[in-house]
Amino acid sequence: DYDREKWSGFAKWVLETGERLGMRFSDERIVISRVIGDLVRVKHQRGSVEIPNGVQIPDIPETSDTPERFGLEPGKYVLNVSRMVPEKRHLDLIRGFSEAGLDGWKLALVGALDEKDAYTRKIVDAVEHTPGVVLTGFQVGRQLAELYGNAGVFALASTHEGLPIALLEALSYGLPAVASDIPANKEVGLPTEQYLRTGDPGDMARCLESAAVRPRNEDYRNELRAWVKKKYDWRQIACSTLDVYRRVCRHS
Repeated sequence: DYDREKWSGFAKWVLETGERLGMRFSDERIVISRVIGDLVRVKHQRGSVEIPNGVQIPDIPETSDTPERFGLEPGKYVLNVSRMVPEKRHLDLIRGFSEAGLDGWKLALVGALDEKDAYTRKIVDAVEHTPGVVLTGFQVGRQLAELYGNAGVFALASTHEGLPIALLEALSYGLPAVASDIPANKEVGLPTEQYLRTGDPGDMARCLESAAVRPRNEDYRNELRAWVKKKYDWRQIACSTLDVYRRVCRHS
């Protein structure tokens, strides 16, 4: 977490100190991705057990009230769901969407807006100067499900992730996705052409253009959802976590 841009030098030190103590004194270490497992091994000379984040496979909503309320046409908008923080690179996404020039498409940014925050103000200013970009604010429940279920493409431009839950959620709806090529995103396992060069709005535009015209149908959606269920099933994740605790207890 200390890699996030929002932290001061002192806050980063506190977080790194907590990490060192945890790695030194814990009985076992669980990591959510191979990337973090490698960090634990190289930085702290400790082993770990990789157990990923999971996702519940949702019912696909049959309604589109929420997208339509924001002027979004089902199947013709790019969706981003994230916290409004610098490492999510919303400004890159907005610029990339603008450069893509997708005819009739919009970009929906879903996340809580803090008008006192300097970065949020930059986002709002960029949205005001970029046609077709919509801020929905914070959304949960049926409203969020409708935004996921009716989108055409999900996009994530982050420079820092552990294992991106929002990306997994998008895939659980059978939603095509493009993402920055940081190690944590690549670990999800999207096709190579769906990754863009981190911090490159032009490459984001290329990925969005390609994703927008890629043919897809119910078979595509069902295959993607089945893949997500197999790889990120909460029941299996819970069982794997319990096995770690049982093993620690047996040896303590």
